[in-house]
Amino acid sequence: MAQKEATVYIVDCGRSMGEHAHGRKQSNLDWALEYVWDKITATVATGRKTTLAGVVGLRTDGTDNSMSHDEDYEHITVFQELSQLLMPNLKKLSKDLVVSRTKTGDAISALVVAIQMIATTCKKLQYIRKIVLITDARAFVQADGLSSITKKIKDDNIELIVLGVDFDDLEYGFKEEGKDATKAENEEVLRTLCEDCGGVFGTLAQAIEEMSMPRVKSTRPVPSYKGLLTLGNPQTFDTALSINVERYPKVMQAKPPTASRFVVRGDMTTSQAATDASSATLNGDDGLAAVKSARTYQVEDEEAPGGKRDVEFDELSKGYEYGRTAVHISESDRNVTTYETTASMDIVGFVDRARYERYLEMDRACLIIGQRSDGKSTMALSALIHALYELDSYAVARLVVKENKEPRMLLLAPNIEPEFECLYDIELPFAEDVRSYKFPPLDRVVTVSGKTLTLHRNLPNNDLQTAMDAYVDNMDLSTFGKDADGQEVEYAPMDETFSPMLHRINQVIKHRAIFPTADPPPTSEILIKYSHPPQQLISQNQSTLNKLIAAAEVKKVPPKARGKRFGRKGRNGEADKPLSELDVTALLAADPKRSTKRLDPQNAIPEFKQLLATSEDESLTEVKEACIQLQTIISNWLRHSVGDSGYGRAIEALRVMREEILDYEQPELYNGMLRALKGDVLEGKLGGDRKDFWYQVRVNRLGLIRKSEMGASEVGDEEAREFMLVK
Repeated sequence: MAQKEATVYIVDCGRSMGEHAHGRKQSNLDWALEYVWDKITATVATGRKTTLAGVVGLRTDGTDNSMSHDEDYEHITVFQELSQLLMPNLKKLSKDLVVSRTKTGDAISALVVAIQMIATTCKKLQYIRKIVLITDARAFVQADGLSSITKKIKDDNIELIVLGVDFDDLEYGFKEEGKDATKAENEEVLRTLCEDCGGVFGTLAQAIEEMSMPRVKSTRPVPSYKGLLTLGNPQTFDTALSINVERYPKVMQAKPPTASRFVVRGDMTTSQAATDASSATLNGDDGLAAVKSARTYQVEDEEAPGGKRDVEFDELSKGYEYGRTAVHISESDRNVTTYETTASMDIVGFVDRARYERYLEMDRACLIIGQRSDGKSTMALSALIHALYELDSYAVARLVVKENKEPRMLLLAPNIEPEFECLYDIELPFAEDVRSYKFPPLDRVVTVSGKTLTLHRNLPNNDLQTAMDAYVDNMDLSTFGKDADGQEVEYAPMDETFSPMLHRINQVIKHRAIFPTADPPPTSEILIKYSHPPQQLISQNQSTLNKLIAAAEVKKVPPKARGKRFGRKGRNGEADKPLSELDVTALLAADPKRSTKRLDPQNAIPEFKQLLATSEDESLTEVKEACIQLQTIISNWLRHSVGDSGYGRAIEALRVMREEILDYEQPELYNGMLRALKGDVLEGKLGGDRKDFWYQVRVNRLGLIRKSEMGASEVGDEEAREFMLVK
């Protein structure tokens, strides 16, 4: 279970926060709110009711707090009481946190208000308590009574964080020149307060800079197994080993948040909106309702209206497909097939470490420790771990997590560290999980006659092997990085590489929650830093790469020549020329057999493509004529087909026509032809019953050209689906 948290953010909204200091394009308040929004949206994203947050405005135009009767607490407004933050709260806060016209307001008094909010809400309960104060310290600060405030912060175990706009921080390397006396004095007061109560004092620039580093979510581990680890049968043999252990996941996959489907309530009727509003788990008046799904089951019934009858889910039974037959197994019979097991972890054998292949690993890794409250089990497990380590061996165990769960085979590997010992386990495959594939060797070629060749065009020669070895060695990233002392370290360490998809999606969601109409922010550099090799390393090894290119005889592949489409030009403004520089168009035009532009049924598909590629008629007369000819040829192929012998050519002709018509953006030429062809097929005009040909059309997805494929088409998706039915 997650720990309870309570955080109060004190945001300075005074007039001076509207300035654009040190050449920044945004005001001091907008700059500070980058940090505030990042923290608050991260809190909202968790969705935990035990994570409370509150917001207090400092130097506001009005006054609204529990101690407003005292003049020392003027211009302090509680914008958000300590509670779970939701989306409507974010929208309200974005309107409240704006620059005011006020110059006065005591930051220490605002701190007292925040302490009072935490004390009232959290009482003596176990909470992680935190106060974050963000200010430019340009207003008068009442420094009297700081000792009592310090004592209260310590007694309530509150963590105080003070982030100042352009505060001096020698460790970070920033010092504001020409600072006025009031700000310098207030800054020193806040620094002393943080030091006395063990808080954090820093400049806002460093906090915003560290925001680009994604926060890794830490979760409290939940044991996947708590029970006995046995070697032998303790119920039969007194010498059997039995240890109380706990198993926890070592690695868990972090997944990005999934989208949910919602509908705008304004588009529904009043009854629908009321029903969905009552069932939707939404917060606030955002005009959305959750989409609910309903599923119905029907069976064929000649006596029912429409030939189908609705049945309840409880009336259904499971069936398994055996060939083309549905085999029904009742619930009572299915219990016979259940493999009865009991929760256990039994060591079934040992294997030498050198004989284990790493490619056998499945699923994620877990760790096994002795039960925390059982010192004897911890000692016994430690003895087993040291025995495996000294013998350089692994253990193989059979694990059943829960009763009647399927058994798994685990490999147990010892791990010994100065302050921690455990067994790492990974799931092993069964025989059915192993896929054995045979590949030809990479270092030789075996001919059909059995002769082995070591020199072949598909094998690298010595020069290529040497060049590749040198390039791989020079592109080594394990020592390319530099630490603070200038020593060689790994360039992309594991703890500094993050999932771009996961953190980018979270970044965009948080930004859109605050700024619904603004464009998403740019991607953080840390997310894309390791998506490409370092430029410096590439430059250093350019000569090695050139040698590799020369040894491999890498050559640029010329662009593929394409036919003209009504005088369309290539990238250089001229029509593409074939590699042979042979003018095929002129040769075809000079051929007396092609003067009539009639398609030969024996060579119809190639001639159809050539005719369209060489056509210069922008009125599409030649294209239409070619389609009509090919349609007639397809019909003749089907009419004179013996069985399905002519179906292959007809399907290929339809595919070619469809592709060419898509290129010409004239969908009605193909759609009209296909409608006529379907009518002839279903009416038996093409040599009898040819409905099995229409099945081939459906299988090869040669239906009507839909509007989703080409905007010029008038055929919708539903119409296209109905057209493919045999009716």
